[in-house]
Amino acid sequence: MTLWFHPLCAAYKRPQALLEALAESTEEVPDRENLERAALRSVTHRRVPRVDGAERSPSGQARCRSCHEPIARGNWRIRIVFYEEGRFFAGGYIHLTCRKVYFETDEVLDQLLHFSPDLSDAEREDLIRSL
Repeated sequence: MTLWFHPLCAAYKRPQALLEALAESTEEVPDRENLERAALRSVTHRRVPRVDGAERSPSGQARCRSCHEPIARGNWRIRIVFYEEGRFFAGGYIHLTCRKVYFETDEVLDQLLHFSPDLSDAEREDLIRSL
């Protein structure tokens, strides 16, 4: 089965496959250095490819996959997904404050912004401040 990804999405979600493709490619790849840098960051921390964006908790019913405490209504949370058998499956949420423990790095802002295209400019600024 062939799966298609935007190059930056592949760097974030399927980093190993992208790095292998870049290594084998003899063609000019636009923005190659940034793609490699993003993919290497995702490969370095095994859970970072699970990042699927950020949002405000609408109800307060979800629990954090890291600390298992409820994520209060209105608080920022990180959506995570699991990639299995060629598909992404919803994996729950992480408190914004639990990101370093869960992902083993603080550097998830680029992924959060990339996979949260519906956030307004004000929401993006608030998310950045909250990090």
